[in-house]
Formats: sequence, C-alpha cells, structure tokens
Amino acid sequence: MNYKQIKKIRDDRFDEDFIHQYHLLVNIGTRDFQLAVLDPQENLVLLMEDFVLPNITSHEELLQLLDQLFDSHNLLKAGFWNKIKISFKNHKFVQVPRVLFAPEALPEYLKFNANIDVRKEDFLATENAMADAVTVFAIHKDLKQWIEGVYPNNPPYFTHQSAVLIEGVLQIARTREDSPLYIYVDRFKLHIIACKDGKLLYYNQFGIKQFSDYIKYIMLVMKSLNMDQKTSEVVLWGYIGKSSPHYAEFYKYIKNVTFGGRPSFLRFGFPFDEAQEHHFFDLYNIALMNESHP
Repeated sequence: MNYKQIKKIRDDRFDEDFIHQYHLLVNIGTRDFQLAVLDPQENLVLLMEDFVLPNITSHEELLQLLDQLFDSHNLLKAGFWNKIKISFKNHKFVQVPRVLFAPEALPEYLKFNANIDVRKEDFLATENAMADAVTVFAIHKDLKQWIEGVYPNNPPYFTHQSAVLIEGVLQIARTREDSPLYIYVDRFKLHIIACKDGKLLYYNQFGIKQFSDYIKYIMLVMKSLNMDQKTSEVVLWGYIGKSSPHYAEFYKYIKNVTFGGRPSFLRFGFPFDEAQEHHFFDLYNIALMNESHP
C-alpha cells in the first residue's frame, strides 16, 4: 500500500522561510490528495502537488496512508502556516439555506440524504457566502482528531468540496450574462452546477463507474433544467484532457463545450503553464472559503 505523486509544480518564488505568511490548502479524497501553497499578499500560488492513493479499501487504510504521506513530506507537518484550510471530498453533505440553518441541528440535516453514524462521525458546517447557504458535512472522528493532532497550535479550517465548487462557480457566474451548465469531472465523480442571475440553481454530485455514466447524468440534468444539448453551453473543468478520447465522446453528445479556466482572483507563475488551466479547480478555490464559522 503506497501513494504516488503524479504532479508537482513549484514556483521559484516559494521560500520556506516565509511559511508563516503562506496559506496551506489541502484537498483530501478517499483515493487522492492534493495540496497547494498560496502567498495571500500577492494572491500567488507557489506550489501544487497531486497524489493518488491507489489500492485503498477502507477508511483505516486511508488514515494510515495519510500518516505516511505527511511523515515523509517536508512541508505538510509544519505548524506555523499563516492559515491552513482543508477540504474533504465525500458524499455525506447537504446544502442548507442560510435562513433555515440552526447550528445544533447538523445531524438532522444530514439524515435527509446520507446514512450517518454519530458514534464514528463528526458533523461540521462551512459557510457558502455567495450562495447564502451553509454546507453541512460529516467526516470520520478519527480523521479529524488525527489532523488536529498534526496541527495542535494552529487549528485548520475544515470545509467540503461541494461548498468549494459552488463558491468557485458562483464567482465566475456573476461575471457572465449567460447561464451555462458548469461541470467538474473528478476522479470517480461528476459534479454538475447551474446558476441563474448570479444565484445557485442546481448542484449535485454523481458516482461514476464507467464513462457512459458521465453522459447519462449530464443529459438527465440538462433535461430537468430544460437545456438543449445542441445549443446550451457547457463549461468543463477537471481530470479530462482536451485531446482525450473522453473529450471526443463528450463532444459527440454535447456540442457546445468549452474548458473553464483557473480562478481569476489567483495568480500563477510560468511554472504552472505545464498544468492545463481547467485542472485543480476545486483545490485552488479552497482559498475562497471564509474561515468564519456559520
């Protein structure tokens, strides 16, 4: 059982002597892991690393592998970052309108669309400022305790991938006059977001077992939103190459596909030219998340 780094980009301006000024952004999935380092004074991304965690079959194995990864990494265990923001990728979440949110009711919200275990899970909430909503999510107690043990003097801010994607897309949607369908293709998951007049209209994530599932779910959502697969624009981010067979397959069914770019509020130096601009959209947008708790 081991992890594998598949991408690392480091800007020459990254200086370990200034870690106390930088923000550490971390994205934890069940089978992958990403980190980025941001200089908030310049809004400059200085480092990005992407790991896959293959052959994991249980939560215990994930925890063990993360422990190995953090131990062998020269930066992850540094305790004096200016801010640490950690996003979790899982299916145990629900978006609650801000006016209906009650902090004491987190497990009750989650019961609507997830099986929860109050003995093994902690229930957290993260603010979706632009959506005027709160994302409630669950994570394993031992994972949260382990992370807090890594950073005992610098408590991380915890958020959820769904909240990050919604905030990132809303920021873009508010600069556009049209209302495309926004899609994020993750490893093993598909996220679909729709906005209208700068407000969130639809968000959901779908588990993917084979490539035809992508097309099936996109068509389903387009139909439910009365969008036309030939004329409606689709903006695409994620783990799909511009010249890949998957993209060619997308284009067969959905004609008006364009690739999304990086978040406009961030800056990237020349070393990042080696990564396609529609990759790591969820990782970068962790920077957007407000550390105030709802």
